[in-house]
Amino acid sequence: MKNTKSKVLKNFQKRVEKNIKLMSSDRELKRKSLDWMVHADKYKYTYNYRWMGIPVIKFPNDIVALQEIIWKVKPDIIIETGIAHGGSIIFSATMMELIGNQGLVIGVDIDIRKHNRIEIEKSKFNKSIKMIEGSSVSQKTIKIIKNFIKKDTKVMVFLDSNHTYSHVKKEIELYSKLVTKNSYLVVEDSFSEFFPKNHFKNRPVDVGNNPMIAIKEFLKKNKNFKIDRKLNDKLSITETFDGYLKKIK
Repeated sequence: MKNTKSKVLKNFQKRVEKNIKLMSSDRELKRKSLDWMVHADKYKYTYNYRWMGIPVIKFPNDIVALQEIIWKVKPDIIIETGIAHGGSIIFSATMMELIGNQGLVIGVDIDIRKHNRIEIEKSKFNKSIKMIEGSSVSQKTIKIIKNFIKKDTKVMVFLDSNHTYSHVKKEIELYSKLVTKNSYLVVEDSFSEFFPKNHFKNRPVDVGNNPMIAIKEFLKKNKNFKIDRKLNDKLSITETFDGYLKKIK
């Protein structure tokens, strides 16, 4: 019975992998997915979702993808730049409790607004969260974070603060050094490279000035990371095109 179940699961996984491979080469699907994302952004689609009652501001696909890598790696520390309403750090803290390793989520934001802090601190998962108010690229912030990292600590990083090329480039340079082998550096909002020019009226990001440019430059120079293609290729609708970076050495 056990062998039969194992064979069924292996066959299921083979079909899944085949479908992902076929889907990743489907140019029409990619175009339709991007068209949908641009259209849905008219209604601030990612603002419509909450995690444990707090706005999470992500595509549901990305929430599931983050769950997959957290469950697989089981990090001791997740570092997130960009807190906003706090749904994302609450999500990470929820996952820490589910994997049961007494892990820590470190959230960094240059401006943690009082009403957001209050809601985060009211959460039952706040015990797993440490918030740092300050620039994500300041040496002071990095020094505070490093104090929590011990020799055998498994570290995962999500970059989701200022999405301009110059800022993300600095973040990648600093935070990639903290990620441990077989864990992930997730560089979010790379999708903005594929949106129409001048689409984001009230934000500094644009075609040519966004995380995707920083990701490409980083991967050219740093061979310790690679794009997790199996993960990236199956998402279709995502804010993190080619942004799930696995540390391989």
